[in-house]
Amino acid sequence: MQYEFYEILQLIGALGVFLFGMKVMSDALLLLAGSKMRSILERMTSNRVLGIGTGFLITSVIQSSSATTLMVVSFANAGLLTLVESIGVIMGANIGTTITAWLITILGFKVSMSTIALPLVGFGFGFTFLKKEKLKNLGSFIIGFALLFIGLQFLKEAMPDIKNNPELLAFLSRYTDLGYLSILLFLLIGTVLTVVIQSSSATMALTLIMTAQGWIPFELAAAMVLGENVGTTITANLAAIIGNYKAKQTARAHLIFNLMGVFWMLILFYPFLKMISWLAIYLGSESPYVNAAAIPVAISLFHTIFNIANTFLLVWFVKPIAKLVERIIPERLEKYKQIDEPKFLTENSLKYPETAISTLRKESKYLFKNAVFEIVSHALNIHRTDIKSDLKVKKVIKKSNILFETNVRELYITKVKNIYGKIISYATKAQTVLKLTEAQNNQLLELKIANRKMVEILRYVGELSRNVGLYLNSDNKHIKKEYDKIRNRVVKVLRTIHLFRTEKDNEVYHNKLVQLKKEAREIFHSNNLKIDELIRNDLITVDMASSLFNDYDNVNDMIENLIDVADLLYGKQDSLLESDV
Repeated sequence: MQYEFYEILQLIGALGVFLFGMKVMSDALLLLAGSKMRSILERMTSNRVLGIGTGFLITSVIQSSSATTLMVVSFANAGLLTLVESIGVIMGANIGTTITAWLITILGFKVSMSTIALPLVGFGFGFTFLKKEKLKNLGSFIIGFALLFIGLQFLKEAMPDIKNNPELLAFLSRYTDLGYLSILLFLLIGTVLTVVIQSSSATMALTLIMTAQGWIPFELAAAMVLGENVGTTITANLAAIIGNYKAKQTARAHLIFNLMGVFWMLILFYPFLKMISWLAIYLGSESPYVNAAAIPVAISLFHTIFNIANTFLLVWFVKPIAKLVERIIPERLEKYKQIDEPKFLTENSLKYPETAISTLRKESKYLFKNAVFEIVSHALNIHRTDIKSDLKVKKVIKKSNILFETNVRELYITKVKNIYGKIISYATKAQTVLKLTEAQNNQLLELKIANRKMVEILRYVGELSRNVGLYLNSDNKHIKKEYDKIRNRVVKVLRTIHLFRTEKDNEVYHNKLVQLKKEAREIFHSNNLKIDELIRNDLITVDMASSLFNDYDNVNDMIENLIDVADLLYGKQDSLLESDV
């Protein structure tokens, strides 16, 4: 056989050019439309039909089912997509990836792209000198598109000529006449090639060239296409290794969905191929069983109809598939972490703005509803369970007279300081490495503001806590009454915040928070008058009055910050940014 080492290197190089062109084109399209695509992915998955349409649209535009499934895995990892929604998008992505096969078949075999490919590279390169980022990305897309077909031309030329290498045809013929065993063998070859190359599009291109050169017949090419459908799931499964159980479930769902499709197709394999042959002839092509040149069109038809049929068949079983996946990858309780360790922040979530923002919001909410809520309530000698209960506020205050041993400074260091630093660092990194829209950047700024306010809340309550402990069981009923009023106001705010974040119809509680914030601003004058009256009547000492003056200021500032944080984390976005920046 005259196909030597140099020719093998040429074949690998041609494949490299093809893959590089595919990557440049896909990356450029992600930069051009990535934020819109991710926005569509986040919002348009409320039902199966929308999910399938979204997956198809994104994959058709960015020309990479792997990029789509990686996006889906990242969104599932961040909790932006449920398992059922993820399965719908993956189904659509499987249909969208068939566009690539048609692109290669029509432009790579029916149209001579090699004559205009190099001029296209020059044309696209000119765009990269322009200042506008969108035009630069457009230039990269044109270059990638041209390189794709230059690589395809190189692949066709690098493939050995069977006429001059009859030994190769003899070698292959040993494995093409084994009946159903040949089908399984070439299915495995398609799977392995896709896993090794990490691109179903590249394997599809190789398959189409092999059929056009007369290496393998139609049915074995179809078997390789089925293998490619299985092999392409490896990308998502590799990405899910470092993800949480949700990411792993999504990746396994992709694998199971494609395996189920291959299973039923193997049962109906020969009748299905005859139907494809009839359809190809009906559409004006020749039979792939008669003319090798007609196989690329028939394979593209097979790929498209199979994926559409598989989606239509299995879309009715999305929930059972989800339940099966949940049994294979059960919900795993996270290992217990001290609260000073980040619970949600992961490097994987820094891949997209949407996942980074979602992760930061979850971490901030967790810090607020656990550490901050606990420290504030305990610092004022109040049980969190009483705040969350239906017990009247006066009774909550009355029963909370046993002094807690609460060291706010120590609690801040052990439960808040480290995680606060990680949140700010993570948000800053997201702003540095990700391309954010103005709205997304504002959301990150709001999250930073919310966390900064949480730290301020703990500073205020730390100062307040010392005097609460001092006067909680004081013999002076007047000073005790004033500090009970302070605690009463804080309990009202904490309870309203709890209801605001837990109740579905939370507009009522939002309005109450607005009112409580307004009262905090207006009460300053009446507090001063009250302290003056207590001093004039010798009901409190000068030291007590000094403490009250400071603590009235502290509690007013603390209440405003508590309400601001609740609004930033649980209310309408961008509501407070302008007033705080």
